[in-house]
Amino acid sequence: MTRIDAKFASLKEEGKKAFVSYIMAGDPDLETSLEVMKALPAAGVDIIELGVPFTDPMADGPTIQLAGQRALDGGQTLQKTLDMAAEFRKTDDTTPIVLMGYYNPIYSRGVDRFLEDAKAAGIDGLIVVDLPPEEDVELCIPAQAAGINFIRLATPTTDDKRLPKVLQNTSGFVYYVSVTGITGSQAAQATEVGPEVARIKAKTDLPVIVGFGITTPEAAKTIAGVADGCVVGSAIVKEIAEGKPVAEVLDFVKGLAGGAHSA
Repeated sequence: MTRIDAKFASLKEEGKKAFVSYIMAGDPDLETSLEVMKALPAAGVDIIELGVPFTDPMADGPTIQLAGQRALDGGQTLQKTLDMAAEFRKTDDTTPIVLMGYYNPIYSRGVDRFLEDAKAAGIDGLIVVDLPPEEDVELCIPAQAAGINFIRLATPTTDDKRLPKVLQNTSGFVYYVSVTGITGSQAAQATEVGPEVARIKAKTDLPVIVGFGITTPEAAKTIAGVADGCVVGSAIVKEIAEGKPVAEVLDFVKGLAGGAHSA
């Protein structure tokens, strides 16, 4: 059982939905992003998605693209991102960490070496947006063998024919992208999301978490109400981009978490 499995089991016992938050590693700088990361669990975050900055982030909207660029400009690397996770683990051994990014930095490092280092740093799951199920042998299957969950995205365009392939080797949870297009582009609608989540849950026992287009505590509550939880990324990254003090960013996160947990 991974930390992700354990977290969902404990949330289920408490009758609570999951709140997942995304931050970009190294944005606006390494020290600040680590400070935010360390404080996320106390702000109500159940699972942390840690973005790995990449030069060609095709699935990300402007907010997260700019965050990645700021991080790269500040010297953030895959190694420094793993170091952040290892530093976080010194004081928190229970909150799951999911690395989210693209395959190129992992491929450049070498899959075996990356998985060994990720496991040692306390990484629990991977979301690699540019590796389709047809490439599972590249990273997904080796990751599962190493005890790291491989989390797959399903979207409004994932039809019934495609869905079994997407779910085939997925573990931890399924990330349902509530809108078509890039991150931060439009608002998620529970009336549209609910039937899609039900369709996915009919095919898997995994929790289904909904992301993209959630910016307020009310939206977090509404979307979490039709799923097993929700993810907020761009809205949090935007707070950081505006240069708000860490305490203010965390207050914003706390409000979102409260919304999701009250669903």
